[in-house]
Amino acid sequence: MKKHLIHFSILAFSLILLGCGAYSFTGASIPAGTETYQVNRFENTALLIEPGLERDFKLALEDLIQNQTNLNLVPSNADLVYEGEITTYRISPTTATSENTAAQNRLTIGIKLRFFNNKNEEDDLEQSFTFFYDYPASSQLIGAIKTTAHEEIFERLTQDIFNATLAKW
Repeated sequence: MKKHLIHFSILAFSLILLGCGAYSFTGASIPAGTETYQVNRFENTALLIEPGLERDFKLALEDLIQNQTNLNLVPSNADLVYEGEITTYRISPTTATSENTAAQNRLTIGIKLRFFNNKNEEDDLEQSFTFFYDYPASSQLIGAIKTTAHEEIFERLTQDIFNATLAKW
């Protein structure tokens, strides 16, 4: 009897999920018939240029979409297209000491995104995203500190872009 109850529970849960349509644990709401995406180059137009930043951001966005959806990455003619510019790369002091020197610095990266949904043009989006990373003023933005800063900022920016374009948050 207990075995039948378990089978019934599994069947009922499966039917509920199927009845609710496509469900994703990441919150993605991918329209039916959408199978591909492409991420074009994000040109770096910031006043302060960090070499390789546009490549690293493009790869981070591709990886996030690949890991959180079942969409296929293609080089052209995709259903969903991401492109834009890196508009801000700025280091600025955020807090001061009693001697009027910086106690903490902040790296800010800003992205201007253009998103095209070739299956539904009403979903097209043009929006700016910005995030920052604070680090001690006694440290320089090089090596491990720079790597960590870029990774944390990219993680937040790409998730915000994902939420705005595919999760509709």
